[in-house]
Amino acid sequence: MSDIEREAMEYDVVIVGGGPAGLSAAIRLKQNDPDLEVVLLEKGSEVGAHILSGAVLDPVGMDRLIPDWKEKGAPLNVPVREDNFLILGEGGRLRVPNWPMPPLMNNHGNYIVSMGNVCRWLAEQAEALGVEIFPGMSCSELVYGENGEVKGVVAGEFGRNPDGTPGDGYEPGMELHGKYVFLGEGVRGSLSKEVLAKYNLSEGKEPQKFGLGMKEIWEIDPDKHREGTVTHTMGWPLGKNAGGGSFIYHLDNNQVYVGFVVHLNYRNPHLYPYMEFQRFKHHPVVAELLEGGKRIAYGARAISEGGYQSMPKMVAPGVALLGCSVGMVNVPRIKGNHNAMLSGIAAADAAVEALKAGRAGDELDAYETEVREGDIGADLKKVRNLKPLWSKYGLAASLGLGGMDMWTNTWGFSLLGTMGHGKSDAEATGKAADFKPIDYPKPDGKLSFDRLTNVSYSFTNHEESQPPHLRLKDPEVPVKVDLAEYAGPSQRYCPAGVYEFVQEEGEEAKFVINFQNCVHCKTCDIKDPAQNINWTVPQGGDGPNYPNM
Repeated sequence: MSDIEREAMEYDVVIVGGGPAGLSAAIRLKQNDPDLEVVLLEKGSEVGAHILSGAVLDPVGMDRLIPDWKEKGAPLNVPVREDNFLILGEGGRLRVPNWPMPPLMNNHGNYIVSMGNVCRWLAEQAEALGVEIFPGMSCSELVYGENGEVKGVVAGEFGRNPDGTPGDGYEPGMELHGKYVFLGEGVRGSLSKEVLAKYNLSEGKEPQKFGLGMKEIWEIDPDKHREGTVTHTMGWPLGKNAGGGSFIYHLDNNQVYVGFVVHLNYRNPHLYPYMEFQRFKHHPVVAELLEGGKRIAYGARAISEGGYQSMPKMVAPGVALLGCSVGMVNVPRIKGNHNAMLSGIAAADAAVEALKAGRAGDELDAYETEVREGDIGADLKKVRNLKPLWSKYGLAASLGLGGMDMWTNTWGFSLLGTMGHGKSDAEATGKAADFKPIDYPKPDGKLSFDRLTNVSYSFTNHEESQPPHLRLKDPEVPVKVDLAEYAGPSQRYCPAGVYEFVQEEGEEAKFVINFQNCVHCKTCDIKDPAQNINWTVPQGGDGPNYPNM
């Protein structure tokens, strides 16, 4: 608890995060009761600046929130027209027919979208209803009430020196108090981590699992462009080194989203996810599409993949966790935005009923019940075994047994019950001595690019005079443990080149954190074997500035 005195503002509901979950909650609150005082705080320079997703959007959340979204001009402009699923070998491909796949895998009726632009549009709808939205406002602390409940957040603190002391232009920020606080920070948010730990919300649940998603936007030759085409691949180049796969989505304006996901439970610490992505683009299927085109944006983001059995308790006194703060991604569908929106709606409905009853600062149990027993739970329960099958038995088993299990779950039962995940992704990392280093080809500058060049296309920026927002619990661990035992995996798992080991001749290696490069993916917080890196928020407005991700 900070001893700095701050001014306070009072609201009915304080929402942290301008993603689909937080914005849906804000809109629903005002739809239910226009007199409610609702504020939404977003750490990005604008709503959408930190949003990165595939994305093929199931409009079920939009339909429930704003049924006339088409008439109101929501940016869902590219319906899916063709759905392809490929298994890649090094030089060839095998197309998997659509007919044996469970109905839930069908993308008919979905839309290829920029979730950043969808969130910008949702923010306009929220403001029109009277929601106060403050971008560029990082929420750095939780504020607790007399009975241990969450009663607010600290937002808008600026001007600390690199050592953490207040600088000459220091601004302490403000406390924003709410009768309820909603945390929609996305994957591995710093305030959500604090709530999960303080109230022991993950007790009795499987560990959360994660993937690292990397994405580029390309402008391609119009003759190769097929608007509305969705392609997913598995197999090469990852092979047995890691689970994962790719997506290629043809949106409008001759643009294509090219993305690659690596499951973070990989064992070989020499694996370099970013270079796996770059190598993937040299497969004949992908290279032929991209040749002659131009990459115009890059970004990366962790993805919650644990699913139904990994969702923690979502409520504690005064606070509710929304969307990816809980982990609501349907892994085989590669979709979570619809569930994030539904979670925001459910949390808002529960809060409105509580406020009408004169309650405040207690647990919104009705929200948790709706998530687990309603549409979100039904969506995730059907696919709960695919991720553990893939992790334990590999790609072939996940396709065969996983497909069968999804079919039986469609009919209301599972022969496998509910499988567990076992180790966390950090614990899954093996020692370097037990694995061979992987030789990656050098990027050619046409289809594949070095990491720092690509990071410049995320338009990320951090004020250098502030304290690093990537904090070490023990500054000696990176060299003495991570480098000595794991060959320094942080210099590879980070998709933005934040971490490096520098060694002058005759001197011990030094661990360098280039926090200015950070794109806020949170991979370091997840995958670091010693769990020694703590991702926190930088000052507001800093980080990537994604245009149309």
